[in-house]
Amino acid sequence: MDSPRETAKDKLGETPYETEVSSGSDEEGRGGEVNALETAEDIVTAVINVEDDPSLNPWTFRMFFIGLGLSAFGAVLQEIFYFKPQVIYVSVMFLTVIAYVIGEFMAIVIQAVIMASAAAVSALSTEALAAQKLWYGGYPSQAAATNKKRMKVFWIIFFALLIWELLPEYIFPLLIGVSIFCLADQHNLVFTNLFGGANGNEGVGFLSFSFDWNYVAGFGSPLWMPLQTLVNSFIGTLGCIVLFMAVYYGNIWRAQDFPFLSQELFNGDSNFTYYDTFNGSAVLNDDFTVNEEALEAAGIPYMASTYIVYLITSNMGFTANFVHMFLWNYEDVKAGWAWANKATLKKFLTLSHYMFWKGSDGKRTEEEKQALRNDPNIDPHYRVMVDYDEVPDLWYFLAFLASFITSMVCLYAMKSTLPWWGLIVAMLFLIVFMLFFGAQYAITGFQFNIEPIAQTLAGYLFPGAPLANMYFTTFTFNALQQGQYLLRDLKLAQQNKLSPKVTYTTQIIGCIFGACLNYVMMFTIVKNQTPNLLTIEGTPIWSGANVQSFNSLAIAWSIAPKMFSIGARYQWVTISYLLGFLVPFPFWIMARYFPHQRVWSYLNLSIILWYFGYLCVGINSSVFMYYYIGAFGQFYLRKYRPKYFVKWNYLVSAGLDGGTQVMFVLTYFCCCWRKWR
Repeated sequence: MDSPRETAKDKLGETPYETEVSSGSDEEGRGGEVNALETAEDIVTAVINVEDDPSLNPWTFRMFFIGLGLSAFGAVLQEIFYFKPQVIYVSVMFLTVIAYVIGEFMAIVIQAVIMASAAAVSALSTEALAAQKLWYGGYPSQAAATNKKRMKVFWIIFFALLIWELLPEYIFPLLIGVSIFCLADQHNLVFTNLFGGANGNEGVGFLSFSFDWNYVAGFGSPLWMPLQTLVNSFIGTLGCIVLFMAVYYGNIWRAQDFPFLSQELFNGDSNFTYYDTFNGSAVLNDDFTVNEEALEAAGIPYMASTYIVYLITSNMGFTANFVHMFLWNYEDVKAGWAWANKATLKKFLTLSHYMFWKGSDGKRTEEEKQALRNDPNIDPHYRVMVDYDEVPDLWYFLAFLASFITSMVCLYAMKSTLPWWGLIVAMLFLIVFMLFFGAQYAITGFQFNIEPIAQTLAGYLFPGAPLANMYFTTFTFNALQQGQYLLRDLKLAQQNKLSPKVTYTTQIIGCIFGACLNYVMMFTIVKNQTPNLLTIEGTPIWSGANVQSFNSLAIAWSIAPKMFSIGARYQWVTISYLLGFLVPFPFWIMARYFPHQRVWSYLNLSIILWYFGYLCVGINSSVFMYYYIGAFGQFYLRKYRPKYFVKWNYLVSAGLDGGTQVMFVLTYFCCCWRKWR
């Protein structure tokens, strides 16, 4: 029976790399007739320019000046966003465009600086998208008139949002969330839970509207999220609303004795009118381990039932992804472990392999280069990159060694209670997680949150040690995210023809520089906003929901046998891991027996299950606006107006992101900073 890839090939009549997307020419150098873009390969191979000039020098003053400046901007802004009611991510699409604009300006002002490609500048941004060059085609010397027209549109949108964002961010915050149903009956709790969501932990935001792009595109612009991922997440979001309402009004796990949405732990004497927050510090010893006698006296804490649903569905999605990747993407998984052979391992154990000054580590022979150029299945962007030397393994080994030593020192210097072998175990788990969830991220654009899973593992490995739980989670969940960003940057560099060695260097610099600024901002915010960060609802500006969730789960999982093991109150949180392994099989079987019914292969149960618990935290009034806009861009424009999609979709997204986030920074430092002093 045909594999999903073979079916897709038959449908298009050609391989993705042979797809003709445009024909003819127009004034902008794009096709006068543009066919619908069926796959992601169509976009990255037919829209992103494949040309390269290896003679361009990337090591310029502009690269470091612009890169460090935008790294500072992104790092500071992202840390502020972490303490918002809804997690928001810095738009690197905007950082990419603004880096290009600043680079062009500096090329005029500073004549002596060699003109580097826009891609060489963008690598120093905190994070970036592979489609960054969609809006200006090729290098700055090409199609200058086209670029000016597109940049003019970018600036119009940028300044329009810059002015507009004054309303929801400062003048009229009610625009963050508008619900006709809540306006019709503001005192109906059911309406608030179902249709509300303008405030933190208020409701699930069903059919609400949001006019604040900061929240609409908080997890990334819907204009660039793949349609299949949008559809799967939308199905999961609808299921989440039904599930949350059913659990809460069915009073499962005493749901109505606790808030509808919350990340806190509660005492058993809580009720509908009074929520008694569990004091985690009271059950800890001086060395931050659990005091069993104090815990027995306080009683096993409770959690909001909707948050338990999130833990159950995310656990199911976690294990479902392993099965899904084996069933649907086996060749990708197999390729990911291709390095684990006897010859490669023997090479890694050979000392001469790391003597880069003697050997040719990272360099290809001319025969190898020619073989790659002649391979018809090779990505055209990768084919161009064969002229560049790869990063020597020693460089990565040195980065790993420095990170490992620093981590080990921190374990004991910070009195983390995590033993040395816990760090090694975390790294072993990370190797497996990176393969499966890195592949999922690359294929779907969806970044699975494994934080609860990491805390689960730590809970059973280090029972009674919540601080050790936090550190273990940092070395698994946070390390996985950083690794995924590293892979994304490497792919960005490939598609923008940036030397691997330059990419590696800029990643190291950006990581260290950004981490320092993250720490400074975290310390400043926590110091000045402690009362707001400790409340359940927070404020429209500040919320400690993410920190509360992190701390609550660390304490909860440190007493895992009493809360989540089989026979305990929340046993389904653990059972859900087993259920997740089974869920993908029925859909895979249906796809095998009914290969022409695309729906079975279109559904990704890992994504759907995670979104079944998606609305458990934050401001949710923007959720449906996200899907409205995503459907317009990724379905209507991409299918029925592909010419406009190619020219304007990503550029408009960058303008929306840029105007919004620049205004946020201005209002933050002009208004909030004055109050802190």
